[in-house]
Amino acid sequence: MRVDNEMKLEFLSKSQNESFARSVVAAFAAQLDPTIEEISEIKTAVSEAVTNCIIHGYEYEQGYVTIICRIIDNTVEIEISDKGKGIEDIEMARQPLYTSKPELERSGMGFTVMETFMDQVSIFSEPGKGTTVIMRKNFKKD
Repeated sequence: MRVDNEMKLEFLSKSQNESFARSVVAAFAAQLDPTIEEISEIKTAVSEAVTNCIIHGYEYEQGYVTIICRIIDNTVEIEISDKGKGIEDIEMARQPLYTSKPELERSGMGFTVMETFMDQVSIFSEPGKGTTVIMRKNFKKD
């Protein structure tokens, strides 16, 4: 696997950093000449993943969210991770409408949205150690 470009971003798990994260990732992905719709899809998926880190991973406690983006051929790979509480049952968490925070009126659609907008989504988690989501989006060659 040949990485053509890569960047790393780390920030505090504050909700106001979610829009910053999505803008940075969109700017990085722009080098692949995506459509406006593709950029919007990437931004939405990143927003969902970062929000999951803040709300579910750290449960509004302070921690760091790390994003690593890679350009590999005509694919952007976005790795978003936290060192929070982790997910006990990944398959259950992936189910549409499942939420571990119903009192916050969460929709339970975060992973579904990521899977809808990205070509591939992988989730790795260990309770007490954190979660990593790796998303890939392929772009057509001219």
